[in-house]
Amino acid sequence: MSASVVPISAGRVTGPDLDAVDPESRPGDAALDAYSRTVSGVAEQLAPTVASLRVRRRTRRGAVPAGAGSGVVLSSDGYILTSAHVVSGSDGGSAAFTDGRELRFSVVGSDPLSDLAVVRADDGDLTPAQLGDAEELRVGQLVVAIGNPHGFAGSVTAGVISALGRALPARTRGGARIIDNVIQTDASLNPGNSGGALADGLGRVVGVNTAVAGVGLGLAVPINGSTRRIVGSLIGEGRVRRAYLGIAGGPRPLPPLARRRSGAQTGVEVVEVVPASPAARADVREGDLVLELDGGPVESAADMQRMMVAELIDRPVPASVWRAGETIELEIVPAELDTGDERRS
Repeated sequence: MSASVVPISAGRVTGPDLDAVDPESRPGDAALDAYSRTVSGVAEQLAPTVASLRVRRRTRRGAVPAGAGSGVVLSSDGYILTSAHVVSGSDGGSAAFTDGRELRFSVVGSDPLSDLAVVRADDGDLTPAQLGDAEELRVGQLVVAIGNPHGFAGSVTAGVISALGRALPARTRGGARIIDNVIQTDASLNPGNSGGALADGLGRVVGVNTAVAGVGLGLAVPINGSTRRIVGSLIGEGRVRRAYLGIAGGPRPLPPLARRRSGAQTGVEVVEVVPASPAARADVREGDLVLELDGGPVESAADMQRMMVAELIDRPVPASVWRAGETIELEIVPAELDTGDERRS
């Protein structure tokens, strides 16, 4: 068998003309082309649905600029979804679109505890984005971010889902809570991207960009069932109603006897009960271990927080606590959370 010979000319290895090779025979190039087409397709689809928001704040001297961000059009009649911190302390501003229109908007409702807000542009005939479901996302999946970083309208970045289920602190005047199931992506985000769209490869908005936690790290509030309910409340009522117990606590492993009787491994230890709160009126005590609430197991303060939905307000809720070596059954009637109570569940 004769050995193959590679022709050499002037010290340079010669070979086939790469430009003449069928792209389909070069898998790397074909994959790159498909990636580019996906990103550009999403950008073209979403660009008309993302607004550049310039926020104003009223003072004694009149309206003054108070920051900028992005927004995602929810409906053709002017509703736009953005981040609560973008419009914090503001009653409106202007929204600019890629077709050259600049419309005035007013704030419909804001919910700092989810970092979501809804504003409404004065004029209609907008192009709404298609909303997806973040529950279907997978780590490593392609995502595209569109917003207005540093005032550069319609900026597009792409990356992948780096992680799911992250937690993001959300602060208000009364304290802080945790936003659950936040999306982490390596798509580049900068100031001004907040409120903009994070979309999947089909152009469906699966998140609202909300923070830049560091170089190469971006976070987005997911679009899911909870988000849709929050948006509906903001549009319908201008606010989000939440239940309130008046308990501060954290997870703690259950004693062996409590484990055997309840079948659970962890409960929430009550470290503080707010005086005159629903929990205090129900005789919840410091040192109690909460096992169940409204028929569901409780293993962390986040579990209790997720349960505090508007439907529980003023409704008797059964609770099981472990106290002094036995299970105690209580009944708590949650009140409505106000800004003075937001630091606790």
